[in-house]
Amino acid sequence: AMADPSSFASPACCLTRHLHLRCRADFGARALRGTAALTARAERGALRCLVLDTRDVQVFKVTVNGQDAEFSFGEKHSFKGTPLEITFPKELRRGQEAIVEISFESSPESSALQWFTPEQTSGKKHPFLFSQCQATHCRAIFPCQDTPAVKLTYYAEISVPKELVALMSANRDGEMPDPEDSSRKIYCFSQNVPIPCYLFALVVGALESRKIGPRTLVWAEKELVDKSAYEFSEAEAMLKTAEDLAGPYVWGQYDLLVLPPSFPYGGMENPCLTFVTPTLLVSVIAHEISHSWTGNLVTNKTWEHFWLNEGHTVYLERRIGGRLFGEQFRNFQALGGWRELQNTINTLGDKNPVTNLVLNLDEVDPDVAYSSVPYEKGFALLFYLEQLLGGPDVFIGFLKAYVQQFAYKSIVTEDWKKFLYSYFKDKVDVLDKVDWNSWFHAPGMPPVKPTYDMTLANACVALSRRWIEAKESDLGSFSSADVKEMSSHQLIEFLALLLLEEPLPLSHVQRMQEVYDFNALNNSEIRFRWLRLCIRSKWEEAIPLALKMATDQGRMKFTRPLFRDLYSFDKSRDLAVKTFLEHRASMHPVTSMLVGKDLKLDQ
Repeated sequence: AMADPSSFASPACCLTRHLHLRCRADFGARALRGTAALTARAERGALRCLVLDTRDVQVFKVTVNGQDAEFSFGEKHSFKGTPLEITFPKELRRGQEAIVEISFESSPESSALQWFTPEQTSGKKHPFLFSQCQATHCRAIFPCQDTPAVKLTYYAEISVPKELVALMSANRDGEMPDPEDSSRKIYCFSQNVPIPCYLFALVVGALESRKIGPRTLVWAEKELVDKSAYEFSEAEAMLKTAEDLAGPYVWGQYDLLVLPPSFPYGGMENPCLTFVTPTLLVSVIAHEISHSWTGNLVTNKTWEHFWLNEGHTVYLERRIGGRLFGEQFRNFQALGGWRELQNTINTLGDKNPVTNLVLNLDEVDPDVAYSSVPYEKGFALLFYLEQLLGGPDVFIGFLKAYVQQFAYKSIVTEDWKKFLYSYFKDKVDVLDKVDWNSWFHAPGMPPVKPTYDMTLANACVALSRRWIEAKESDLGSFSSADVKEMSSHQLIEFLALLLLEEPLPLSHVQRMQEVYDFNALNNSEIRFRWLRLCIRSKWEEAIPLALKMATDQGRMKFTRPLFRDLYSFDKSRDLAVKTFLEHRASMHPVTSMLVGKDLKLDQ
């Protein structure tokens, strides 16, 4: 089997199949401490040891089937962490199982956990904790085989202060007073579908829920819960559409959890409990719902094949959008994705190996390699194949069969391609014309651009051309009527098109504000692109607005480009660095690390 360059584990020797976690969340010490009991199965004979991933985790004791076992830490790696080697008291035969129980404590600096003081929450009364394990951060909570090649079921018992609620990426399985501490209670969870470690998730806070569908509760702090229930009311309709496209939903519950604004991603597809940020668009919900099939059921075997998770999920997400809002809308979203890909490749450089669809992650931190490429280049390949192989109805048949074929497994690109060829065995001549090598292994834009229905994009293109070609004397010809008929999606696309060009003259963006008043809009996707446009045109009045957006929320999609643009503008560079350093302590650890690199503070 191919080794995972991002993990120390050797699943070919020994496989962890189940986890029983018992731990307490200690807000004073900012630590999770307890025991992780892993059921491990020998995959070859005469097995003497098990190597697990850890990062900044203390280990106090290890037992194997109840007997004390020796353990030692290997050499620390800059981002992979430290391998933990456990020696079995007696060797295992092939196929034999053992229960390896580890007493552990996470570090207050754990890259997987963000601890909030009460002041940092909406309610201001209680602390809050959430985890984010993708890609390789589960090892920063407890020792595990932290590779998506391995899937396990889990049962967990989490002790928290009794005024708080714990939730996990699992089905809720009751609660009870903590027998060891009357000020705490224990919440129980079970996940009976095997999942990779990166989908392990925990949140603890003063959370309330509202039922919005037969299998869906929305969880949030009291201040946000009613507004959130209203915003996400389409969840059940989307789930039903997704089931129709991809097959039955196997996870039981589909709950949504609204996180504090510092969450680094738009959403995270934790099974049974999608995490979302408050800055969210409905398309993010469609995206996270789609992951219940592509990603969570069929999983990339290593992070080098991340496009298998994300390309298929974006494809499904846009198919849901097409069902709900029409095929022209799907094509419009698809074209927006192509622009996003152009933008990313402009930023990263078209010779940069992280713009390959299939990555080489030898000695590369997956967090540093993360970009929109696996999402949008992956989607472009699938959209291109859909057009080549007979259209949407034909291609969804492939997607459904693909999910069925590889459900509960972890796969690489070659597995996907072999299945594509066997499913379309009557169209091998068409498939052979695809430039697979360039699609998979060449940097930069794809070798072919799919065709897009331009109906909804034409207005955006026309208006962006008017602004690009306008001279000073033409600025009077613009008025608020220009954008009156445009949807928010079209305004996003209009601004995205301008961001692909040379910066507009300052007089143009000042006039744009006069006639369109973009500063008054609260849609975060519009605001983000508008503020980038202003900073690139060197409008000093936008500096405080851009700094505010970069620090009021923590979605890396917004925060990193805003900080990068502010750093590139001589008038705001020092203030950007100063503002980042002031906010750094309260930022998510991964966001803080990456923005530190962007601002050239940490190499």
